[in-house]
Parts: sequence; C-alpha cells; structure tokens
Amino acid sequence: MSDHDERIAGEGEPIAPRFGMVALVGRPNAGKSTLVNALTGEKVSIVSEKPQTTRNRILGILSRDEGQLVFLDTPGIHKPLHRMNVRMMDHVRSSVAEADLVALIVDASAPFGGGDQYALDLVRESTDNASTRFAILNKIDLIRKPDLLPIMSRYGDTGLFAEIVPVSARKGDGLDGLLRLFLQSIPEGPPRFPADEYTTQPERFFASEVIREKLLNHTRDELPYTTAVSVDRWEEGEILKIFATIVVERGTQKKIVVGRGGEMIRAIGTEARIELESILGTRIFLSLHVTVHEDWREDERFLGELEWPLGG
Repeated sequence: MSDHDERIAGEGEPIAPRFGMVALVGRPNAGKSTLVNALTGEKVSIVSEKPQTTRNRILGILSRDEGQLVFLDTPGIHKPLHRMNVRMMDHVRSSVAEADLVALIVDASAPFGGGDQYALDLVRESTDNASTRFAILNKIDLIRKPDLLPIMSRYGDTGLFAEIVPVSARKGDGLDGLLRLFLQSIPEGPPRFPADEYTTQPERFFASEVIREKLLNHTRDELPYTTAVSVDRWEEGEILKIFATIVVERGTQKKIVVGRGGEMIRAIGTEARIELESILGTRIFLSLHVTVHEDWREDERFLGELEWPLGG
C-alpha cells in the first residue's frame, strides 16, 4: 500500500477509483491475446499459433473495486508489406498514443532477434514517459528460471521500463501481481464502461473472428495471411442466422478451405457455430461461403468493410 493509500484509509475516506487504458504490444505470437483473455477472464480475442492472428485493435475491459482497466490487444509488431499490414501497424501506434500505460509483451522462450529490437524501437519512439511502460516477459513456464535473469537484465538495461514482470499468461502465473501493478499505475478517474461489460466488439465482428480462428486452426502454411472473413447477413429471431464469407486470394486456396466433398468448411462451420452458441447464448444457423479476391490485402474499401467500429 502506498503512502497515499495509507493517508486516505487513515482518514476513513474511500479510495478514489482509477481508470486507465493499457496498450498490449509486442511481436506476433508473443501471447498478447492469451494475456488479455486471461486478465479479463473472458474470451475477448481469438487465439491461434499462427502469426498475425490479431489484425484489429480489440478492447478488453476489467472492472474491479479499485478501478477499471481497458486492455487494447493490438496486432503483432512487424514491418508492413501490404496495405492490410499498414493498417495493422496503424492500430498499434494509435493504441500506444492514447494509452495510459504501454506494456510490451515479450516471448521469453524465444531468442532475442531483430524483430524484438524493432519492437523495442517502436515503443521507444512512440512513448515519452518511462513511468508508463512495462515489459511483460511471457511464457516463463517454457524456460528454466536461471535463463530468466539475463532476459530481465536485457530489458531493464534499456532504461525504457518502469517494471519488468515475468508471467505465464497460459498458466496464470504472475497475473495477480501484474494486475495490482496495472491498477496502481493508472490515473484516478471514474469508469467509462458498465461493470458487467468486458468488450466493445460488436457481435457481428466477434462472430467473424471466431470463424477465422477455426479457419486458422484447420489450415497451415500461407493461408493465415491470405484469408479473411466477412459477415454478410445477420438475421435475429428464434434462431440467429449468420451468413459469412471466407475470402482467399487464389482458387487453389479455395479448394483447401472447402476440402474434399466440403469436409473442411463443414468442420470450420460446426466448430464456430458451437462456440458462438455457447458465448451468445442462443441457437445459431451458420452458413459459410468461400470466394476468391486476389488483391483483398491491397483493397482499401474491402479492408474498411472488414473493420467494424470497435469502440473506445
């Protein structure tokens, strides 16, 4: 407890609530989405082992008696090659610019490389207040404890970070302490979202993301980068009817997604429908269609249609 908290508690007055936005940034596959899901206790972001799973900024909200935290789950930091990737990096930079606290998520189980230096440079260039930066060393369950100290030293020696915090988002190790640090580090202020709200994503956008997650889980090689999902129709009633399109860049990819006799697309649709019924609490009819759009990653109009207003 800080001196400030002791003084307030001693006066018998309630501790002022806190509100803050926390930008979670880092390289692809550092575990940002797994971390935001673990911190909020809800499935806010889809998770896959494939790089660049997160393409938009996703808001996860955690309300506690001490305050409200809004986590900005961002795309992995990378050098953009397509307009889609440029938009992804724009999401990263805008999130960093408006956040009260920037948390660089690091895969502690992977060796330090050029991509890590690129992420460090982006954090250095995009923020100007060292007290608002944390380095979160994730996946510590995958390394030996003696190997953790040099990694902590490397990030500590940069002088960029107020805190270096080792955690395992997958196993929950260190997350309670991390939350305490977040709550202590954000400014005072009233909550901006209802206490029972955990994301600002529209249901249509979330449905497209769940479908894409199942698609990623069933495909490999270059397909994660060259596929997108759009929800074309959303008809509410006794049964929620969702009509969605999986977009690929080549006819050969369409054959892969459809599968022999439609086996692949049926498996993707069944898994997505079951999960969406569980989360949305209603019966769902899900219809999936696959189409070819060779240049969708360069099509600004199409990219804009994929990005539902995400709030925040």
